Amino acid sequence: MASPDTLVKAADRHVFVGFLLALVWVPLPVASNHLWAWSIFEVWLFALAIIWLVLFAAGRVATTPAFRHARPALLLFAMVFAWTLFQLVPLPPSLIALLSPNGADVYAHAQTNAVLSLDPSATRAAVLKTLAYGVLFALTLLLVNRRDRLRTLALVLVFCGVFQAAFGALMTLSGLEFGFFVEKVHNKGVVTGTFINPNHLAGYLEMCLALGVGLMLADMRTTPAAHWRDSARRLLATILGDKARVRIALVIMVIALVLSKSRMGNLAFFSSLLLAGAYYVLAVRRISIAIVAFFVSVALIDVLIIGNLFGIEKVANEIRQTSTVTEVARIDVGRDALQIVRDYPLTGTGAGSFASTYPMYDSGKVGFYYYKNAHNDYLQFAGELGLPGLAMLAGIVLLSLWQAVRAQVKRRHRMMRGLGCGVLMAVVAMLIHSGVDFNLQIPANAATFVVILAMAWHTRWLGHHAYAKPRPKVSATIETLPLSGR
Repeated sequence: MASPDTLVKAADRHVFVGFLLALVWVPLPVASNHLWAWSIFEVWLFALAIIWLVLFAAGRVATTPAFRHARPALLLFAMVFAWTLFQLVPLPPSLIALLSPNGADVYAHAQTNAVLSLDPSATRAAVLKTLAYGVLFALTLLLVNRRDRLRTLALVLVFCGVFQAAFGALMTLSGLEFGFFVEKVHNKGVVTGTFINPNHLAGYLEMCLALGVGLMLADMRTTPAAHWRDSARRLLATILGDKARVRIALVIMVIALVLSKSRMGNLAFFSSLLLAGAYYVLAVRRISIAIVAFFVSVALIDVLIIGNLFGIEKVANEIRQTSTVTEVARIDVGRDALQIVRDYPLTGTGAGSFASTYPMYDSGKVGFYYYKNAHNDYLQFAGELGLPGLAMLAGIVLLSLWQAVRAQVKRRHRMMRGLGCGVLMAVVAMLIHSGVDFNLQIPANAATFVVILAMAWHTRWLGHHAYAKPRPKVSATIETLPLSGR
């Protein structure tokens, strides 16, 4: 008969496996950008959180150092959640007029109960989504309680990126053009994986590629080889070990990134590679030729050789033909969205309300199109949540980014340093890409980004201190030992 400790360990392991399966699922059904798909993911996350809380209440699991150090970020998540809830609270007209004068004018004509959100139904959905992201952040901090789990998490995300890349490239090159069990209607001839928009696939691949780079660095020694036999052993380990498989994964994802024909996706990835790589070299200080060669190979060989084989010239020609019209439209939408921010700087128009609010600000210069998003995450968050809400979100990102930066300086463990570089690269790439697109409005990309932000705290603190021991549970007939944090 299994002991109580064994059963608890199995339960914790099963929760972690369920967590990984949720991350595998979220990009599959068109990036979970439909209500039914996102609802499944929300229920999945809340169920995992409840199970973990039951185990915690029973004294069988404990918080991690990363969770305890991430309390400022968790508090900011709670504040964003409270802020979106506040946008739904009925308020006296006088207070609405003080906080949101333009909102008061809208409700004066509508003659309904006044709240800060101009689209309460969309904001109610956004409240649940915000809660789910906060739960996902906390679960990542709590369930990744060992270094092997952190590595497993990174490998799973790389696997997801490889699947999207391979599936998308196969569909495009074969001419089948299917997405998630449905034939593609838009963006034919472009790699989209199970996503709808190639730019959003590119955003997802940027993050997965960055983690792959981090895994490669985690397995590379930062000191020069002692002699030729040491060099030979390292070469064989590179060819036959995990590094070779990860390197092949990077090649596949780079091919798909090129075939996605996403201008900013490619620019964001290679810009972040150069920035994060340069910082890693400076942070580690003692650097090997292999690491320098690796960064050069990703930046040059993958782009020049693989890009030429898979049509980078054709991509460049199509970009020249379509960029002018697309960029003008995005600039006009961005200009209109900026006016929303000017009119609702303090409270915003309500989380998730951009699609219903934008028609009031459409200048008519973008043609007969219906824009559900601003093509600029910063403007959309500022317009929906106000500048205070944008500041809270920025605080979460910057606090997490700082952990990845410090991990590369303070940690001596190669995996923590390498994944710290990968996390830094992923966050920088998404910050660059978000200036011209709406990746963070797509659930699959936003969820993956939240997980990577939590991973930043692990690269800084996982294994750095001893874990707090779970509280022992004593009954009238049996006393069980506390579960080790290691």
